[in-house]
Amino acid sequence: MGSTAASPGLTLETISSGTAFARLDRDWDHLVRAMPRPSPVLLHGWLSEWWRHFGDGATLAVQVAYREGRLVAALPLCVRRRRGLRVLTFLGEQHSALADALVAPGEEAATEALARRASEEGRHDFADLFGMPSRSRLVDALGDSSLRLVERAEAPVVELDSDWETLYRAKMSSKARAQHRRRRRNLEELGRLEVVVSRTADELVAALEDAFVLHALRWDGRPDGSGFLTPTGMRFHRAAIRALADVGAARIVTLKLDGRAIAFHYFFLLEERMYVHRIGFDPSLGRHSPGVLNTFDAIEAAALEGATRVEFLGGAERYKLDLADRFEPLYQGLGLARTPWGAAVAATRLRRILVRKQLKRSHALRHFYFESLAPARRLLARIS
Repeated sequence: MGSTAASPGLTLETISSGTAFARLDRDWDHLVRAMPRPSPVLLHGWLSEWWRHFGDGATLAVQVAYREGRLVAALPLCVRRRRGLRVLTFLGEQHSALADALVAPGEEAATEALARRASEEGRHDFADLFGMPSRSRLVDALGDSSLRLVERAEAPVVELDSDWETLYRAKMSSKARAQHRRRRRNLEELGRLEVVVSRTADELVAALEDAFVLHALRWDGRPDGSGFLTPTGMRFHRAAIRALADVGAARIVTLKLDGRAIAFHYFFLLEERMYVHRIGFDPSLGRHSPGVLNTFDAIEAAALEGATRVEFLGGAERYKLDLADRFEPLYQGLGLARTPWGAAVAATRLRRILVRKQLKRSHALRHFYFESLAPARRLLARIS
């Protein structure tokens, strides 16, 4: 852990040990809560558990700034080797959402100092920063040319500017509402239907076990890149959900039929915002849309607790589009190269992402990419 004086009263440090990071605790969460879009997966408890469970083989490189001993800015970073290159990423890596610089009000200069320190003095070949918001403090501090952003998730947003029932009636057509009522009645004909909201640590851990079962059913025989059900992933979530319960930020809403979970909606509640994290349902009941119905139950529960906004953080399913007021996409930032090889790989990764985005919009291009360019794709995968 090294420190330097950046300007009068401002001291910069690089946190490189889990012990040192643990000491930041409450001061860190104050910065998270001050974000324009406060990210629950940047809360100290969540990141501490992520590092404990997934940090093997990586180097902690958290940049912090203190003014007269008070934490005023931070960048939650680490460096991990991928195919021989040192890659600068956010803590949380591919599961980050709304990751950005954390800064106290009026301390933008500290953000600029940390951004320069991370980009110019960091021991990395290039940066691959996933989950950034469109209006990123880090990008503002670095300048557009240092970090190329590419959209990765549409991220519908719903403003809860009225009670849930009023909003639901305004957003959904009468035909859609009738269909939802019919599907809920169909489920009620199968048995006793109940909605359970879990808030305490013990309640959440029990609900999480139901979520694991439903996720396994939903993805049985299908590729699942979430890591939710890996042994490490399950241990992480059991620990992380307790950490978030301690600060009142985790919820799981479960739809049960005769006491058996048939759908779950795992979300975070932070600074009057609901952030959707993971949902799942029993596919044997898929014709009744238990996942959609349970999402409505979850939004209603969040609204009753004072949520004024819903952030889906990804996905463009029909019901999300019907509810959405707008999109506030998540981006991946590539750049900050410190070596020629790092610059080459960052550029290659960017091109691959752009090609894949084009493929989603063109059947002909998709066929060309997956058939004619298969050998070239395998080569790109090996070098990046």
